[in-house]
Amino acid sequence: MEILQQFFSYLYRFDELIRWGGYLVLVIIVFSETGLLAGFFLPGDSLLVTAGLLAAVEGTLNIWFLNLLLSGAAILGDTTGYWLGRHFGPRIFNREDSFFFHKNHLLRTQKFYEKYGAKTIILARFIPIVRTFAPTVAGVGRMEYKRFLMYNVLGGIGWVASMTLTGYFLGRSVPDIEKQIHWVILIVIVLSFLPILKEWRRSLSRSPR
Repeated sequence: MEILQQFFSYLYRFDELIRWGGYLVLVIIVFSETGLLAGFFLPGDSLLVTAGLLAAVEGTLNIWFLNLLLSGAAILGDTTGYWLGRHFGPRIFNREDSFFFHKNHLLRTQKFYEKYGAKTIILARFIPIVRTFAPTVAGVGRMEYKRFLMYNVLGGIGWVASMTLTGYFLGRSVPDIEKQIHWVILIVIVLSFLPILKEWRRSLSRSPR
């Protein structure tokens, strides 16, 4: 219980969370955000960028081991989400809303999937909330697993590497950037949510007045 309290107390203080939990907490969060329907509230992009930055300026994390470990967690997470959708099917859409589950997130992801098709598995990696539900929607739609796995591996490696290496190269090239880490996190969060805001504006413009 005490460990859970500490985890949630650090959850949105990414640098402190990483120093406290190291590789283990990073693996748990990456897997949970993509593999469990309740993981949509967990930090993704900003946490990975912070991990890369700390690997560069503090050296407590090895950037190559970090990428290997988290790419595996991301791929395994999407695989879990896919099989949840495939096994439970449409029943997932009939679940009642709770703190950890919102049906609207699932329905929005379904529309995103209908628009972009199988590419959603890659694109969704870079969009908060959508990345949590995309593999489950693919499973519900019974997307061929071999095809899903290919997009899953490409998306998982691409997402983790792009985020951690962005942080790593910022840490290597910008002096004392760790002192401005909260501004870096804020910028990453804003950039992450831009695609969602763009889709929201489009949906408003298409809706009847």
